[in-house]
Amino acid sequence: MSKKQKTMLVKIIISMGLLSFAVFADFQGVYGLVSFLIPYFILGYKVLKDAVMKIFRGMVLDENFLMSIATIGAFIIGEYAEAVAVMLFYSVGTFFESYAVGKSRKSIAGLMDIRPDTANIEKDGEIISVSAQEITVGSIITVKAGDKVPLDGQIIEGSSMLDTSALTGESVPRKAVVGDDILSGCVNLNGLLRIKTTKEFGESTVSKILELVENASSKKAKTENFITQFAKWYTPCVVVAALLVAVLPPLLLGESFSKWIMQGLVFLVVSCPCALVISIPLSFFGGIGGASRQGILIKGSNYLEALAKAKTIVFDKTGTLTKGEFAVTEIHAENGNEEFLLKLTAEAEHYSDHPIASSIKKANKAELEISNISDTKEIAGFGIEAVINGDKVYVGNDKLMALHNIVCPNKTVYGTVLHVASNGIYLGYIVISDKIKDEAIQAISELKKLGIEKCVMLSGDKKDVAETVAREIGISTVFAELLPADKVEHIETLLKEQKKGETLVFVGDGINDAPVLARVDIGVAMGAIGADAAIESADVVLMQDNLTSLVKAVKISRKTLGIARQNIIFALGVKAVVLALGVAGVASMWLAIFADVGVSVIAILNATRALKKVK
Repeated sequence: MSKKQKTMLVKIIISMGLLSFAVFADFQGVYGLVSFLIPYFILGYKVLKDAVMKIFRGMVLDENFLMSIATIGAFIIGEYAEAVAVMLFYSVGTFFESYAVGKSRKSIAGLMDIRPDTANIEKDGEIISVSAQEITVGSIITVKAGDKVPLDGQIIEGSSMLDTSALTGESVPRKAVVGDDILSGCVNLNGLLRIKTTKEFGESTVSKILELVENASSKKAKTENFITQFAKWYTPCVVVAALLVAVLPPLLLGESFSKWIMQGLVFLVVSCPCALVISIPLSFFGGIGGASRQGILIKGSNYLEALAKAKTIVFDKTGTLTKGEFAVTEIHAENGNEEFLLKLTAEAEHYSDHPIASSIKKANKAELEISNISDTKEIAGFGIEAVINGDKVYVGNDKLMALHNIVCPNKTVYGTVLHVASNGIYLGYIVISDKIKDEAIQAISELKKLGIEKCVMLSGDKKDVAETVAREIGISTVFAELLPADKVEHIETLLKEQKKGETLVFVGDGINDAPVLARVDIGVAMGAIGADAAIESADVVLMQDNLTSLVKAVKISRKTLGIARQNIIFALGVKAVVLALGVAGVASMWLAIFADVGVSVIAILNATRALKKVK
């Protein structure tokens, strides 16, 4: 609890005691008035001051003005206890608001602590601390065990376990060794690391994340904008209505002015829109804060609201649904000697740095005879030719085999097929494929349970490969063999098919999918930790390379929007009932206090649920 909140709480407790004393003492005349004015000014001084200040600024009709007029009016007609009670419960509501906002800010403030302002460098054989903003790209910094990494860089000495939970929400530490990239905001758990910086302080990953979260509140959801516009028209209308309630019955029906002035004051207290004005933005603020704690960065309330309305989610294949890591998944040797076939292929691919060649060399466990390899030639779009032990070896696709009149089987498998031949004789084939992510099937299933009506996959891969992946994961709509421009065309078509009020989400790696991310309603970059392009181009950034984060993001958005709607319906519903009773002349000031402050407190407490983690 902050110092300001503690002071507010002390004022509330003291005022409650003074109010109780005034009621039970039942002083008469001036003494009675003074006994109620003391707690009233303790509680209401700031409210009265703000009301006067805003009148001079041309901002008349806000909650401070309504509370001031209602309580001053109650004093004028002799309802001292009710006047103090209104200000007391309004202060209680303000305290709960401050506490709730503080709790939301604390979740985001936790992020602020992940960026250290200083860095350690070596100078004259000693480690000294300097401002992180002074460090230039290419500098060598030292990070001790227990310290936070101040800038992005590459480890040049040492090894350690890194706590990346502040960035990704993932509690399991990661191993980091020489040559690994390291991100600012990680915590070095053990060991001494020497890091060569690759980015300046302002351009580091953690700086970009903090800037994103800090600016999120400026992009308001439609619901928030509606409440703001609603309050502008609603408040003047109810002030006029309260005046009519106070004046018309005595003038037209000859009833008591004191009774109907009280009902007008009741009308003013009930009409205060603070429950909506406070709780709705707080709901979205809490949702964004809660998401950030789980490694999900949402750039504004408008994107949070739009994500909640998603009915179609489009996925890029490689790196999103699959791991983007090629591996040998099948070996078929015509003579049955699979070890020999893999070794021969690895020798042919020895001088290639293609990802497929790397996967072949990684899978091979036999020792290569490098001295026997000569005349290696890589043919783009076909494969590799090489002379090994004097034999002419071909490794590549069916086009390469056809070029040399070698008959090979027409295989339909998931992955890239490498046919192998030697001196014109077909030896067999090896299948290289990109592995499907372990959580992909479960994530797609959960998204469908959440009401996502259509899951679509876009891929630049071959049709049969893309369809195999989609079928295994549970996606029915597939578009394959696409160039980046083709992906945009398909997105345009899907957008036209959307029903009014629904949104379309695209999920990609955020690096080569920028055109699509910019076109859709919501662009989601997955596994974007350290990827500047992803953080810049996407509306929602999932720091973990895990599809379950997408499921969490959808759940958080729907939970937040649901809370906001609950507060709107509850607040307007209660106020409508009590306003009707006020017009009928049967609502008391105590009921008005509940309709305003009680509803506000309940709505604020409900809004804080958006902070809780979803599973």
